[in-house]
Amino acid sequence: MYSPPPHDWRDTNRKRWDERVPIHLAGDFYDLDAFRAGEDTLRDFELAEVGDVRGKSLLHLQCHIGLDTLSWARHGAARVVGLDFSEPAVEAARELAAELGFTAERAAFVAADVYDAAQAVPDSSYDIVYTGVGALGWLPDVGRWAETAASLVAPGGFLYLAECHPLTDILDDATGTRVEHDYFARDAWVDERPGGYADDGTPTVHNRSVEWQHPLGDVVSALAAAGLRVDFLRERDTTLFARFGTLERRDGVYRFPADRPRVPLMYSLKASRQR
Repeated sequence: MYSPPPHDWRDTNRKRWDERVPIHLAGDFYDLDAFRAGEDTLRDFELAEVGDVRGKSLLHLQCHIGLDTLSWARHGAARVVGLDFSEPAVEAARELAAELGFTAERAAFVAADVYDAAQAVPDSSYDIVYTGVGALGWLPDVGRWAETAASLVAPGGFLYLAECHPLTDILDDATGTRVEHDYFARDAWVDERPGGYADDGTPTVHNRSVEWQHPLGDVVSALAAAGLRVDFLRERDTTLFARFGTLERRDGVYRFPADRPRVPLMYSLKASRQR
């Protein structure tokens, strides 16, 4: 339900994520054995839109256990830095990087709040600032996020964001056909459901989560106000998980049945800083 955010929203969310790190490390959703064997966690559209990262520095904000971060390193990024507010997640990312043979100079991970990223990361700017799917909803202030992220983009560099479309937050879970929530809601969405997207079967204690939805216009306007030029905004009719009960898995992604009108389920955005 929507309500004013509790004062301890950050600690509440951190406890939830900390508890789920060992679940994610052991479960099938992230499939660390496959990743260790060389499987790429980046989506084809991300690789195409970000382009060649060889020789470039890349900062991954809200990196969780670092699989996408390390995938960019595998694609040739000269230096990757991942940041997350969960210390167990960051420690897991460091251990995995070392196991895969990446030095701390090549792949570094920092435990810090994303709003403190400019003070926490080891470099003042990066060629690419990357944020992956499922990150923005955990932040109350998208304007502050944009200012922070933009401040870390080097001249001639860019920010790249791939995210769930905010329209999906207002539709009913069963069918995705009915509008049930307010697209422009400013209060937080407080949930108490156990488990999570990666594992519904393992018992969990810290089940409360506090999230926010950010209309597409707010995200684009915040990045523009932070001094970045929006190069493209692309909406997609596919998503990475069964967000609605009626979605079908085809070609490795989830989409509505062919006889149904489509709505955007994801979007991606690139915003550049001039030299």
